Amino acid sequence: MARDYKQEYANYQGTKEQKERRAMRNKVRRRALKDGRVTKGSGFDIHHKDGNPRNSHPSNLVVQHSSQNRSFKRDKNGRKA
Repeated sequence: MARDYKQEYANYQGTKEQKERRAMRNKVRRRALKDGRVTKGSGFDIHHKDGNPRNSHPSNLVVQHSSQNRSFKRDKNGRKA
């Protein structure tokens, strides 16, 4: 079955909360680009230590490789730890 992007946007990505979270993530990314912490296409993401994209305090932000930032710690059976 094909993915229904219109429904996905209506139910999740288009909600007010998700728009605000995405805007804050983009804002932090733009600031890091301006400061020279990351470059376009470098393969690095801005990681929020507490998992809250609205908390953009410098002590909460870390530059991480995208493969680390977009994965989860796993247990010995391959499930999320």
